[in-house]
Amino acid sequence: ADGTIPLSWLITQWPEGETEPVKYWISNLPADIPAKDLVRLAKTRWRIEHDYRELKTALGLDHFEGRSFIGWHRHVTLVTAAHLFLTEQRRAPKAPARA
Repeated sequence: ADGTIPLSWLITQWPEGETEPVKYWISNLPADIPAKDLVRLAKTRWRIEHDYRELKTALGLDHFEGRSFIGWHRHVTLVTAAHLFLTEQRRAPKAPARA
């Protein structure tokens, strides 16, 4: 409201042996957040992008060609349910094979 720019974090990933950082993130989270949590949240972006790509390519999120909100809503709901099912299948321990 007063025109000032809020304080932001610049997070870098700089592996040993590299001459410069390889990845950068900007965050506006509070100053008292632990560094470990800040890094975890910054790296969560990869998971989100991966899931979005899977929703579009494998599950057909971008295939809706209808003209009504209700149709779009049903399509998105079914795609989301399919994504949940696949995620749960990946996380579930595998059943032991029969002898």
